[in-house]
Amino acid sequence: MSKIQYDGGLTAALSVKDMGKAIKWYSDNLGFKLQYKMDEMGWCELESPVARVNVGLSQVEKLDVKGGATLTFGVKDIKAARGELEKKGVKFDGEIMTIEGMVSLTTFFDPDGNKLMFYQSLSK
Repeated sequence: MSKIQYDGGLTAALSVKDMGKAIKWYSDNLGFKLQYKMDEMGWCELESPVARVNVGLSQVEKLDVKGGATLTFGVKDIKAARGELEKKGVKFDGEIMTIEGMVSLTTFFDPDGNKLMFYQSLSK
């Protein structure tokens, strides 16, 4: 039984070469709605028609064909969730990153090196 308290949210992060083109494609083709766009970070999030499931787009210069989506799970307490995984020897990529008043994020890896993330919303 996991001690991590998930909050029901999921954001799938995808790398794109052209943010504007990608936003238009997801909006026009899938009916997603732009929630916000942060040009200085090369990041935006789109709301999908599925409750609490979003797609985050990260603009990159070169796509990593080995990459793929980064599943980003919403948790109620990011420090506690990270602590649970650290106790189990899970490898993390740096410290928890916080965008004040918005979100805290932490990146970790599965045994095959696939990147996963936890996020804790700070905008409640």
